[in-house]
Amino acid sequence: MLIGETLRALRESKNFSQGEIEKRTGLLRCYTSRVENGHTVPSVETLEKYAHALEIPLYRLFYEDEKPPRDAAPPIALDDSTAAIEELGPLANALRRLTDKDRRLLLVVANQMTKKRERRGRGKRDKKK
Repeated sequence: MLIGETLRALRESKNFSQGEIEKRTGLLRCYTSRVENGHTVPSVETLEKYAHALEIPLYRLFYEDEKPPRDAAPPIALDDSTAAIEELGPLANALRRLTDKDRRLLLVVANQMTKKRERRGRGKRDKKK
């Protein structure tokens, strides 16, 4: 699933309009529309705003299960900005330097990895039946 599709599905599951997301994030409704339709690739900082507005942990934008993957780092409390800066600061700095083209490539790779993991998971479930 692409990030825009994921954002739309999560927004709709919470019964939020794009206007509500605009109020919660400060991002224009038309920007959210462009992201959801795959015309714009959001930065990590923007994805953090969406996650906060949707009241979900950031990993949910990349991973569909309710529980985090076993190898995921423990979630960082949104109100603990010191811990967030220490843990996510270096990653955010590296991602900030990416060009839009490189950011799109990174998201494509992440989506492909997710699809591959999903296919592996389906194969294991089919064997158990």
